[in-house]
Amino acid sequence: MAWTKYQFFLAGLMLITGSINTLSAKWADKLSAPGCNGTDIHYFEHPFLQAVGMFLGEFSCLAAFYLLLCSDRRRPEPTMAPPQSFNPLLFLPPALCDMTGTSLMYVALNMTSASSFQMLRGAVIIFTGLLSVAFLRRKLVLSQWLGILVTILGLVVVGLADLLNNNDKTHKLSEVITGDLLIILAQVIVAVQMVLEEKFVYKHDVHPLRAVGTEGFFGFVILSLFLVPMYYIPGGSFSGNPRKVLEDAIDAFCQIGHVPLIVVALLGNISSIAFFNFAGISVTKEISATTRMVLDSLRTVVIWAVSLAVGWEIFHGLQILGFIILLVGAALYNGLHQPLLARLPWGRAPADAPGTDADREGLLATDGASINGDS
Repeated sequence: MAWTKYQFFLAGLMLITGSINTLSAKWADKLSAPGCNGTDIHYFEHPFLQAVGMFLGEFSCLAAFYLLLCSDRRRPEPTMAPPQSFNPLLFLPPALCDMTGTSLMYVALNMTSASSFQMLRGAVIIFTGLLSVAFLRRKLVLSQWLGILVTILGLVVVGLADLLNNNDKTHKLSEVITGDLLIILAQVIVAVQMVLEEKFVYKHDVHPLRAVGTEGFFGFVILSLFLVPMYYIPGGSFSGNPRKVLEDAIDAFCQIGHVPLIVVALLGNISSIAFFNFAGISVTKEISATTRMVLDSLRTVVIWAVSLAVGWEIFHGLQILGFIILLVGAALYNGLHQPLLARLPWGRAPADAPGTDADREGLLATDGASINGDS
């Protein structure tokens, strides 16, 4: 069936805003300005403040939910179900995971390239699959295990590309390796978030926009409060601000005052995460979760192409190979190979074949995203 104009709009919105989300964060990292009290010009390396901005974008999804609900209630025949009552603290554990994983990824983005950052996030398939077996008693089919193994191979290739192509003068090889490892570590935390959402949140039938907004509220409030102690805690090699503390929010605002262009990058990050979550949820509802996964993979290509075009990265053939392997791994895990096999005479399974549908329900069954699709 051909897509409608609205479906094309949603797909385009998800692809564009998802790409802007990573690119705007990297752009902010690349901008430089003097700090407070006449400190020398330095890069805008404030990962925890950027994470606060991202959670503000998620928090805005709560406003979007209530606007949609009010608009729907004015219709002669409302289509949205009345909001279910639930305990908001239910979202606190996933929000804490989201906060930790997002902060680690923003720290890592200061150390590695935007394309490697996006590709290495594919590691979430590995840890989510393993945790779903261990804690949700889910049985993975053969293609999902193959997808996990192929994804591991893809991660090795992408990591090797970073080792062989370390032409970034702003970061040492050790920093690039540390950044890549931090991204993979963050995916472990994101996988825990997904398992918590599956086990405790999904059964309450909370609208996805409301869920994203609630997690965003917790993340925004808690991480904003954490900025105070971070102002005094030494950050060592993980810190890029003059005082070498975990986060210097005052220095960040001084830099913004000297170079207002930084605000544009930050606003791009904040607004894009809100629209990306809305578009991702709508694509799943209006088209399919498989389409959402494909679009999420395509934005890696967009991020990589833009990074090459603006000179942030240098082309390396191994990255293409790594991306293709990761794409195959994600396709195997999410069952995208099944329609192709179904067209082959020997690939048609009998109608009463045991359990692939049941095994694929729920967590990462056809969609590799948590409630918050880009944290």
